[in-house]
Amino acid sequence: MSEGAGMRQELLALLKEKAYRRGHFRLASGGSSDYYLDAKRVTFHPRGAYLIARLFLDMIRDEDVAAVGGPSVGADPIAGAMAALSAAGPPYEPVGTFMVRSQAKDHGVTDRIHGTPLAGGDKVIIIDDVVTRGTSSLMAIEAVREAGCVVSKVLAVVDRMEGAAKRLAQEGCELVALFTARDFGHAPKDGSQ
Repeated sequence: MSEGAGMRQELLALLKEKAYRRGHFRLASGGSSDYYLDAKRVTFHPRGAYLIARLFLDMIRDEDVAAVGGPSVGADPIAGAMAALSAAGPPYEPVGTFMVRSQAKDHGVTDRIHGTPLAGGDKVIIIDDVVTRGTSSLMAIEAVREAGCVVSKVLAVVDRMEGAAKRLAQEGCELVALFTARDFGHAPKDGSQ
């Protein structure tokens, strides 16, 4: 088993142990579900943050990217872990990170994007913890595109397979997830085979 495959298995076990719950839940997307993934229990966990950062950094190693970031709060711990790990040196190059607020602050610097300064033409990758319909990722894409950045990819820890990939593709963005609903024993709701 490769190191990456071993890290994926360890991360999946951690998600199942700490983040996965059965029951009746209302989702941020507005829908309801018989399961919930509270991924922040893993993205804020020391080992979970490390594993996600390593796997995501491996996924973007050959990309020419100015920064990675995404919707606050889902992307915040992931971005922080990626920045810290990438600064540790080889095999990674330092990567800039940012967060996107759902609304601009009404005080101080009122920008929606905080972190590594982004410039027009910068290529960025959006990151998120769990995507359902992709609404939060789309909000982040809109904000960075308004800043003049180019985004064509979204990395997620888990894709619930409820339409996010299709909606992101319509915006010219590929969704790449470490895990899907299938990894937790659930059938996709977006028509995927």
